[in-house]
Amino acid sequence: MKLFGQKRTGISAIFGVVLISMMLAACGNGSTGGGTTGNSTAPVNGKNCTQVGVLLPETATSARWDSKDKPLLTNDIQAIPGVHVDYYNAEGSATTQQNQADQALTKGDCILVVAASDSDSAATIVAKAKARQIPVIAYDRLIQSKDLNYYVSFDNVKVGELQAQYIVDHYKDFVKSGTPNVVMINGSQTDNNAILFRQGALDKLQPLFDNGTFKKVYDQYTPNWDNDTARTEMDGALVAQQGNVQIAYVANDGMANSVIASLKAKQLNGKVLVTGQDATVAGIQNILVGDQAMTVYKAINKEAQATADLVKALHDGTSTASLTNGTTKTKDGGSIPSILETPVAVDKTNIASTVIADNFVTVADVCKNLPKGAGGIC
Repeated sequence: MKLFGQKRTGISAIFGVVLISMMLAACGNGSTGGGTTGNSTAPVNGKNCTQVGVLLPETATSARWDSKDKPLLTNDIQAIPGVHVDYYNAEGSATTQQNQADQALTKGDCILVVAASDSDSAATIVAKAKARQIPVIAYDRLIQSKDLNYYVSFDNVKVGELQAQYIVDHYKDFVKSGTPNVVMINGSQTDNNAILFRQGALDKLQPLFDNGTFKKVYDQYTPNWDNDTARTEMDGALVAQQGNVQIAYVANDGMANSVIASLKAKQLNGKVLVTGQDATVAGIQNILVGDQAMTVYKAINKEAQATADLVKALHDGTSTASLTNGTTKTKDGGSIPSILETPVAVDKTNIASTVIADNFVTVADVCKNLPKGAGGIC
């Protein structure tokens, strides 16, 4: 009996050690999930957050996301002492982005910076983050959720206005007589920015469509901003109009490059006014050789720094009121505190004083493989 009692005492001791270990492990796990309930030391609403999830939408259709936004956001946010960035890229899939957001939340990211792959479906990310008291900053693209905490971007209606105003001011350089036919190749309808770009463009162009100055012969959104689709769209418009197109409103440089390829196949490059956006190296090169008329420069460094400033205020637990400069409405009635930077139209006349002066692109990069003297820059 004594031996049996000793065994029972030993088993009880082991069980007690295991139970205590499990309780300690549970406490440790709770402390890693930023904003989780039931742990008073976990970051709430971003205060003292040291893990920031940065979720960007894709790499295929615009070079900016990996070449500009990723390093700028990472460097600016990690300049906050003790703060680390976890980076994710959805590669054009809204489902992938939602899965990545789940990973970020599970990993313990306690502030999310999200450039939405799909502005509507990303509302699910906001809802899950809100449940954990984790703030979400919509970066560049608005997320359609009234629970979104902040929005940092550019005045995207203004982007479309700049593109269209350039057409209004310069179309006579491409059209000597008659009514110019206008093709509109817009961005993805799942990206709220694309809707705003088109809205801004039509603010300027619709009156000229209405009075017969211009004739709109094609107007489509391009799923996922896909460059190959943009070429197919332009090919179809040229066939339908038997090559009789004088103006191509194109929402960004990536698609503009594809549109130019379509025009080259018909020996029409340089004869059609083509717009763009993002001031990519390829876009600037197309402007320098005369195949693209203009682009829109958005100083991404300012956008990234504004985002980092919000992250720092959340981390420090200080007011963000002095950082925001307006509000943006969402479809579900939200009024989101916003920081909206100013876009700039760029053509041959101001490349040197804008994108090159700001070191957004370099002379070496834009002049690579171009003839000497191209655009007065090379």
